[in-house]
Amino acid sequence: MIGLTSLWINRQMTAPELNRRRALVVLGKIDEILHWEQTKDRERDERFVELGQYLCEVRSGQFWRLENLKSFDEYLEKRFPESRRKAYYLMAIHENLTRIPKQRLREIGWTKATEMAKVARRDGRDFDCATWLHKAQELPKDTFKREVERHLTGQETEPWEIIYFKLYKSQVPVIEQALETASLMLGTQKSRGYCMEMICADFLAGATLDEASPAIFSVSIRRLVELLPGPERLEFVRSLKESA
Repeated sequence: MIGLTSLWINRQMTAPELNRRRALVVLGKIDEILHWEQTKDRERDERFVELGQYLCEVRSGQFWRLENLKSFDEYLEKRFPESRRKAYYLMAIHENLTRIPKQRLREIGWTKATEMAKVARRDGRDFDCATWLHKAQELPKDTFKREVERHLTGQETEPWEIIYFKLYKSQVPVIEQALETASLMLGTQKSRGYCMEMICADFLAGATLDEASPAIFSVSIRRLVELLPGPERLEFVRSLKESA
């Protein structure tokens, strides 16, 4: 049983000794960068690497104690009132992209660097630094983000957008019932956006406009056919070929 005393889990963790001189320097640097961001938009992409490094040091050294705060989260709430998530993204960049020179990270910007950090954290030692850095430099932001998502999930993704329109309260129950019915038919794992698409496809397939678009009609039919089970889908395609 020798050596097992280190496994006690009820012992109190001692806080690191506060280096006041270093804490003043680091906290001052963070405030300087945040103030600079408010006056120069470019600094957000030029100094984010430095900011992430300082934030990690504040957390590890517990420099937030110098301001009589109770926790690191409280410090982030004070410095990042709009979103603490950004601070954690910057810290993840510093912690996971250590093999990439800081200048190269500044060139691709913090948005792409955040996505690359997700890959590095997941892949660990297998992270292909050069390949992902090249992709980040060559691909637009949205395309690069989809590439990262495809790598992490193994699934193909496509661009998306949120559409807003006004509904009267009297219309909401009808729409909700239609979405719920479509969800039961398609499977509860399907998103509401997918259910809405199927409802619209069903409407377009049955619409009889004089100047209806053949392309839209074709897409609607194809999407509806995808709902059929395998054997019925094959039979439907076979019958189309025979009639053609």
